[in-house]
Amino acid sequence: MEPKQLFESCGAIITNSHFVYTSGKHGENYINKDAVYPHTAIVKQLCEEIARQCPWQVDVVAGPTMGAVILSQWVAHALSEMTGREILGVYAEEDADKNRAFRRGYDALIRGKRVLVVEDILTTGGSALKVVEAVKKAGGKLAGVFGLCNRGGIGEDAVGGVPLMSLLNLNFQMWEASDCPLCAKGVPVNTTVGKGREFLAAKK
Repeated sequence: MEPKQLFESCGAIITNSHFVYTSGKHGENYINKDAVYPHTAIVKQLCEEIARQCPWQVDVVAGPTMGAVILSQWVAHALSEMTGREILGVYAEEDADKNRAFRRGYDALIRGKRVLVVEDILTTGGSALKVVEAVKKAGGKLAGVFGLCNRGGIGEDAVGGVPLMSLLNLNFQMWEASDCPLCAKGVPVNTTVGKGREFLAAKK
């Protein structure tokens, strides 16, 4: 199946609702990555496709916590199988300043190595950019950024000028909360997925 069909097969593409994204922006469509991760066969296929399409030489695959930890492992495994050499899979954790850092000795594994940053959903590119910056800080060489889905229609400039690819490009329209037509129409905020619950709590 094509990547979009794989997403659809597990109900990960949701439309015609009122969502609040991690970036704080609003929209009526949503990619629910959490609907994908329980299905290991689908995750495996998606990550194998990333490995197949990846045009860069890679030594280490890195992702931000939480979901992309799974991606970093599966993509690294697929690349290892394809290349016949060990490709490491590591992750960057959030620090006190809301930036990303490699702990647990992972910074030493990255130093001087060619690093592929993986991310599940790219909306503004903010999370991936923080991992890019963490790779630079650890002395790694950036190969590129690869996302499961580019939902925000972002380009390389959003991830620090690093080469950018994604399996799926879905350019969903987004609005700032203050300009959201769904809010203006009184469309209820979806609190099942996304950051709707937090958005409503902050308004009280």
